[in-house]
Amino acid sequence: MNLSVYSEIGKLEKILLHRPGKELENLSPHYLSDLLFDDIPFLYKAQEEHDYFANVLRENGVEVLYLTELLTETLNDLDLKEKFVKEFLQFSEIYNSFIYALLKDYLFSLDTKEMVDTIISGIRSDELEINRNIFSLRVRRADIELPFFLPPMPNLYFQRDPVAILGKGACVNRMKTSARRREVMLMEYVIKYNTKFEGTPLYYEKDYPYPIEGGDILVLSEKVLAVGISQRTSPEAVEILAKKFLKENKDTFEKIIAFIIPDNRAYMHLDTIFTMVDYDKFLVHANLKEDIDTFIITKSKEGFDFYEEEESLENILKKHLNLDHVEIIKCGNADIIASHREQWNDGSNSLAIEPGKVITYDRNYITNRELEKSGIEVLTIPSSELSRGRGGPRCASMPLIRRRYS
Repeated sequence: MNLSVYSEIGKLEKILLHRPGKELENLSPHYLSDLLFDDIPFLYKAQEEHDYFANVLRENGVEVLYLTELLTETLNDLDLKEKFVKEFLQFSEIYNSFIYALLKDYLFSLDTKEMVDTIISGIRSDELEINRNIFSLRVRRADIELPFFLPPMPNLYFQRDPVAILGKGACVNRMKTSARRREVMLMEYVIKYNTKFEGTPLYYEKDYPYPIEGGDILVLSEKVLAVGISQRTSPEAVEILAKKFLKENKDTFEKIIAFIIPDNRAYMHLDTIFTMVDYDKFLVHANLKEDIDTFIITKSKEGFDFYEEEESLENILKKHLNLDHVEIIKCGNADIIASHREQWNDGSNSLAIEPGKVITYDRNYITNRELEKSGIEVLTIPSSELSRGRGGPRCASMPLIRRRYS
């Protein structure tokens, strides 16, 4: 598969999703914050909504691929399956030798599809047959603490964050929080070992020491990448990405616009406050500062140079995307109540499937109306349960191929 993502708005041809599964049913009020949730989605309704999302994509000519299917196909090689399980348990910080052996044997006993589903949904301490008299305090306390030997990955339906496709390559991210760090391994193995993705260059890897997440990375054009320096993405990670990415894309990408965004959950990622909806139209958080702190990173013989840009967001976009005009569309029409309500439900997080045509959550009807007033075709999807995870249609998808435009 020739990966190709050179914009945020080029005609979408192929996309990666993860349909929510039993991992959502392993959420409990006692440890919601540990797993980065504020509420518990109703699984069957969330699956209905996700299926609706996938069908809207298909109806608009997009081929939908699912992470679990790709990983199952990849791990059907027994030696690779063994390598994956061992690395996954180590990456999951399973240091207790008894539990490590127990989990390894259990996962090997499952067929590949069931094993993939199980590592995502998690393994409870009461699921396995264990001699409770074994001399292991961790085993004896398993029912008292978090009741998992292997925690679930309920955030996995937000496929934007673990691995980002940039141009013809991939950024295999180091996630900021331990709750999400293991997610990266799933698509990483697909990219490295599935023949469909053979030869894909990597611009970042999960073992690097600094966090970066895909929600902070936007491909604005064939020449310009935007990256948010945020609660989830560090300046050091942006420097590492810039040095390799700009060097290996000599004929296309020329610069990176680094936006400094507030270090709090309300501004979690760049794409929660800013998305591109057409050549010259952008949907933004109503409270986003016009003079957002910005650095421009450019190629140099040493790798890259950078300088601070003291301009309004509108002028920065006009200048670096070579646009005569930029239209800023504000979430909730900047209404004092509606903008905060719809921003809470990811009103600024739209997924463009072609220039001027986007998918959004139906509940953000004021923002959707403003998009339509600006000439954008809006396809809405139901969102009562998906939105509980704090992420919108862009968060829940990773484009693999977009048609290039001049």
